[in-house]
Amino acid sequence: MSKDDTGGKSAKDTHYAKLRRAHRDQRRERGEIPTPRDDRRRRQAEGWKAPALAPDQVHLYGLHTVRAALDNPERQIIKLSVSQNAAQRLQLPELSTLPYPVETVLPSDLDKVLGPEAIHQGVMLETRPLPMRRLEALKDSLLLLVLDQVTDPHNVGAIMRSAVAFNAGAVITTQRHSPTESGVLAKTASGALELIPYIQVTNLADALDELHKLGFLTIGLDSEGPEPLEGTLSGERIALVMGAEGKGLRQKTRATCKALARLDMPGAIKSLNVSNAAAIALYATQRHLAR
Repeated sequence: MSKDDTGGKSAKDTHYAKLRRAHRDQRRERGEIPTPRDDRRRRQAEGWKAPALAPDQVHLYGLHTVRAALDNPERQIIKLSVSQNAAQRLQLPELSTLPYPVETVLPSDLDKVLGPEAIHQGVMLETRPLPMRRLEALKDSLLLLVLDQVTDPHNVGAIMRSAVAFNAGAVITTQRHSPTESGVLAKTASGALELIPYIQVTNLADALDELHKLGFLTIGLDSEGPEPLEGTLSGERIALVMGAEGKGLRQKTRATCKALARLDMPGAIKSLNVSNAAAIALYATQRHLAR
């Protein structure tokens, strides 16, 4: 077998090495395996600065996130940037036939925009934020989730997924001290941002009063709540109110809720991440509403 001039390896060995590298690179692009954190990549992360975005512009990324956004008729798309591999995985038609601008890119091109730590899987969508929703549009909902200054977009994204899974009508939060629509929030929500209204209100106590007028029982989840959640559930329309980790519900919020309840945990750990607590509370409430 003939040898090539790159270290004495056969041409066949070199061919298979290239195939292995290509397969490994494709798996990294899909987010299935991590990218090695070499010194060059670490320097890129340290020196990277997020580009300034206009108030009416959002960068969404990741296969599930972008697919859900493309399928949402309420999305106003500015431009799609996609690698050839990601376009195939998204099952896109001929790119020239799409009704919005499309740019074919390399994954490294998206690293420069989104940062080397973003798991973009080779696709980014530039879009307008979703239209603002109002509370009165929720009059037909039976279950709502209200967040009192939960600031971490990863937590809010995970909460959105649970809210969609348990058929909540909306996630309501404050305009201040809560994440706005963003790529991080949408990526963690993994498509749920397109499936449930995300309503930000100026005054949470006023919003709770408005929910009372719409017929909702508001239940604040508090570790010191006087009784378990299961004993508090009543009626046919319920809004669960969750506080931020650490400080919990603010005093004004506690005073405005119609009831306070706790999640009983028999184990040694007595507190949960707010996204986990929200999932448990949604499950229990949905079981009550389904009776």
